[in-house]
Amino acid sequence: MRRADVTDDAVLGGRLRLKQPRRGHRVGHDAILLAAACPAHTGERAVDLGSGVGAAGLALATRVDGIEVTLVEVDAELAALAEENARRNDLGSRVRAVVLDVAAPARAFAAAGVGPDSVERILMNPPFNDPQRQRSSPDSRRRFAHEGPRGTLAAWTRTAARCLRPRGTLSLIWRAEGLVEALKALDPAFGAVTVLPVHGKAGEPAIRVLMRAAKASRAPLMLLPGLVLSDASGRPTPEAEAVLRGGAALALAQC
Repeated sequence: MRRADVTDDAVLGGRLRLKQPRRGHRVGHDAILLAAACPAHTGERAVDLGSGVGAAGLALATRVDGIEVTLVEVDAELAALAEENARRNDLGSRVRAVVLDVAAPARAFAAAGVGPDSVERILMNPPFNDPQRQRSSPDSRRRFAHEGPRGTLAAWTRTAARCLRPRGTLSLIWRAEGLVEALKALDPAFGAVTVLPVHGKAGEPAIRVLMRAAKASRAPLMLLPGLVLSDASGRPTPEAEAVLRGGAALALAQC
């Protein structure tokens, strides 16, 4: 990708610098919130499915020292940027990127070093706009990152279930109005689902849900108090600032 087509941006209050395409999907709050929701520990292996330029996986590796992260991305140019971002943030020894479709068969994942029952943590931010319900972006890369046909979430969840060890966790961010869809996708293989609503402003309906689920668990669902990103005047809340700029973990990261 040409230098003019790439920007160099700081996230996590400058703790992490990311090269990313100037056009198309851009790193936002979702990736940082997702990383903050993952209950990873030193010595574990994690996989970021559909990683893009690596924002969520790299943010997780920044917070949790000693964790190994594999960034799975189907776009070779984005995967190359993810690999570069790992190196330039001194995370190259623990974070690697592979060019792979999330829906690829088990043998393709195994060839990339992610075999069945092999990792403790998976995080993912699947494309959650329905092209039959939402207007499509004219930018092909942004459209690919944001839109998925019916069944996309279920397919990604099956891949996560295959790769995770028993009691391993999946961390997921999804649109709030699609909560029922997400719960259905998780039901066959996951339990102990914990849901954290994310509100753009105080007093307004949730815009996202962060979810954590454990493979092969029968524990019941838990609904946590919501996270509010901005107060009524539009100023970031202290809780949001702690996560988005300070690199703090969310309650979902406790397990």
